[in-house]
This record gives sequence, structure tokens and C-alpha cells, in this order.
Amino acid sequence: MPYEILVDRSATSAQSGVASASEPLLHIRLTPHQSLSRSGFVTFISLTFVLMLVPLTAFVGTMLWWGLAPFVLATLALIWLMLKRSWRDGTLMEELRLWPERIEILRANPRGPAQHWHANPYWVRLNLYPTPVEQYLTLTGGEREVELGRFLTPEERKTLHDHLMARLRGAY
Repeated sequence: MPYEILVDRSATSAQSGVASASEPLLHIRLTPHQSLSRSGFVTFISLTFVLMLVPLTAFVGTMLWWGLAPFVLATLALIWLMLKRSWRDGTLMEELRLWPERIEILRANPRGPAQHWHANPYWVRLNLYPTPVEQYLTLTGGEREVELGRFLTPEERKTLHDHLMARLRGAY
């Protein structure tokens, strides 16, 4: 699952003194799904290179070889760059932390500054809209509405919504 629950304590155990006040009741880390591992990347690039060279073997030693080879290498370089870009975009991370008196979201963007949002959980509304995308999940608190888990599937956003709704009710 592209999100992991790092800490999930009940509000009653935190209020009874079992957990310290600095530790959150709930800590969730959300990351995009990465389907291609590093070894899979090497295998894919190697196999693509070999398969792109197979049709060119008929032209080895001719002038046509030198005309086609730059296009094959440019295509391979473009595939390489796009996969690297996809990996860089996969470093996106959202962390949600919930305390009885505070909820905060930290979003670490791969190509931009980190974003931070916080509010009092008593006043936070958790929304699950049918549009603009299926099961669009947002938190509204204070003066802003922030999106949560844009990269999750609709089913995962629904599961996260249900889990957060139960935890927000128990936080205060």
C-alpha cells in the first residue's frame, strides 16, 4: 500500500499518560507507488537497447547504419531520461500527524519547496468529493482546504478517509 501507518495510538492511551505529549496519536506517511525497481530499470534499459539493435544488424557496415544509429541512441536516451524523471517524481511524500490539539500535513515536493499545513483537529472537516477526480480527499481547517493523497487510487483514498474519520473523532 502506498501509505503506511507509522504510529496509531488510541486517544485514551495518550490522555492516560501512556504516550508522551510530543508523540503524535497518528502518523501516516503517503508515497506514490513505484512499480519499477532499480534492478528492473537496468534490465529494462538493457533489454530495450538490445531489441533496438536487432533490426540494425542487417545494416552493419553500411552508410545506413550511421544514419539510423543516432536515432536509436536518442530514443534510448529519451527513455532513460523519462524513467529517471518518473523516479524523481516518485520521491514525493506527504506526512500526516495528529495530536489531540493539532493536526499537520507536511508535503515534500520533488521539484519545489516543502509545503506545511496545520489546524486544530476539533475544527477540521474531512471531505471526500466525487469530483474533480473519483474520491477526491481534502482536509478543511482554518482558512485553507488541502488535498491529501492525490496519487492514491480511489479505493485507497476511501480507506484513508474512513481511517482518518475514526481517528479525528477520537482525537478530542
